[in-house]
Order: sequence, then structure tokens, then C-alpha cells
Amino acid sequence: MELELRHLRVLCAIADSGGVGRAASALGYTQPAMSTQLRRIEGLLGEGVFVRSNAGVELTAYGAQVVGQAREILALADQLTRLRHAGTRAATRRLRLGAINTPVVPALLDALRDACPDRVVSVNSVYATADLLDLLESGELDVGLGCDYPGMPMRHSSRLRHRAVRTVPVFVAAPSGHPLAHRIELPLEGLSEDTWFVSSDDGVGWPGAFYDACRAAGFTPAATHEFHMLDQLQSMIAKGLGVAAVQPTVRPIDGVVIRPLAGDPLWQRHLLIWRPDLVESSVVEAVHHHAVRTHWQLLAQAPHFQKWVARAYAPPRPVDGK
Repeated sequence: MELELRHLRVLCAIADSGGVGRAASALGYTQPAMSTQLRRIEGLLGEGVFVRSNAGVELTAYGAQVVGQAREILALADQLTRLRHAGTRAATRRLRLGAINTPVVPALLDALRDACPDRVVSVNSVYATADLLDLLESGELDVGLGCDYPGMPMRHSSRLRHRAVRTVPVFVAAPSGHPLAHRIELPLEGLSEDTWFVSSDDGVGWPGAFYDACRAAGFTPAATHEFHMLDQLQSMIAKGLGVAAVQPTVRPIDGVVIRPLAGDPLWQRHLLIWRPDLVESSVVEAVHHHAVRTHWQLLAQAPHFQKWVARAYAPPRPVDGK
């Protein structure tokens, strides 16, 4: 860990407010997170910056020198930022994040409060990745969480950049009373007579990828509903009204089972997309790191996905005792 500008801002905020709790509130931290940050910073510096008192905290002699120099460094950094972004919207310290229907957002926002305490993050929920791209292209968003599908890579202008967060197979949600629910994985062709809940066009390949997989399995769904509100969707699946393709991070409610499709005929790639002229590379790295970490944590908490991993990556069984 190296000393960064955000650490200097933490020290100045504590010195200005006279208390860890008040500084945490000003920077959007929780008090425990702020206390942890302070311990790490003092560990880096090798000496205590503050002493605790009944009234809050006070600077040590060493701390007064540190905070004084920190203010000078931050003032210079702010001048550089103003020079770089003079006359542009990037001069603000707001991070405008757009996201499609992904469960990573709550934990990601919580992680960014610690990783980027000098940023105020605003979130725009968008259904279609195509709409997300339009908002990024027009400069209404700085970064976004979208997706595409194997064989149908995302297309955008040279104004944008993108990077993979994770590629995962698409699973299926079915009623727990479904005739195939007892199986470890469900053959797509075995669901040919089911009614499907299919989410609407996302502008980058869905539901085309789903219908292509069905055709490859030898059928076209007999009946479909266009639907993408997950809480209501699972309630209807639990009542036996149909099945749906879902992300493997989905947590099933009572009456619903989540299973992989045999042969993994459908995949989805989750992406971070950004405007490099509107957001610094350090912020992009932080968002990407925590998006990857959060997505993995959610997958680790999904038993149906962990069972799929155990089968998909199990070593081959020996043949004839060898």
C-alpha cells in the first residue's frame, strides 16, 4: 500500500472536523471504515498523526507537520486538476455510473465509497446495454456496466473503451415442481414445450442469442412472455407459469430452482465501459477491480454456480485404472 491523495484528504478531513465520526460523515464513509483507513495511513507513516480525547481527536506535533504538508500537496493537485479539465464537465468530482440489471451495484457502490472517497457516485439504472452506450457516447455518463454475448462483441465509437468483468454461462430458472427439476442440469431441448419468460431487446444481442440457442436445440419456444422484473418473474415461475433464462448470480425464492443448461449453450459477458476523456484511469481501475471482486463474491455465494464449477473444472476420471 502506498500513500495516495485520498489518504491525505482523509487526514485533512479528520483534522478539520476534529473527529473520526464527523469526518466519515463528511466524506461518505462509515465510521468503522474511516477508523480502518486512519490506522492504515498511520501505519504507512510509521507514527501517530492524532491523539484521542473526550472531545474527539487532536493533532500530534508530527501530525501537524503531516497535515500542513498534505494541504499543500492537495492544493497543488487541485490546481493541476483544474488546469487539465478547465472548461469541461470532467472538472466535477461526481462519478456518473450507469448499470443494466446486475446484482453487483449495491456492493460496488459500498466499495467505491472507500476506494474513491473524493467522488460522489450517482447511479442511472438502464435496462438495455444499447441505451447505456448511447448515454456514454453523449457524455451523460462517465462509466457503465453492460454486457454482450460470444460471437456478438460490443460495438461502439472510438470515444469509448470497454473491458471484461466476467464471462459466465446463462442458467435457467424453473418451478421446483417441474418434471426436470430433479436434474443437475437441464437440457434446453427438454424445455421446448415450456412457456418462456424472455426479457426484451437489449440492442446488443438479446434475445437473439436465446432464440439462436433454441433453434440449435431443434425447437422454437411455443409460447413466450416479454418480462424482466426479477422479483415478479420468480413469483410467476414459482406458480408454474413458465421458465426463464437468468444470470447465475440470481438467488432463487421458495418454489424456484436455478439450474445450468446442459452443454452451456448460452453465455453472457459482463463489461465495464467508460469515456476516457471524462474519467481518470485510476478511477476506472478502481471501478473495474471492485466490479470483478463483487461479481466473484456473488457467484461464490450461489450454490448452483459452485456445483457447475465443480463439474466443469473437475479433473478427468482415470480410464482402466490409469
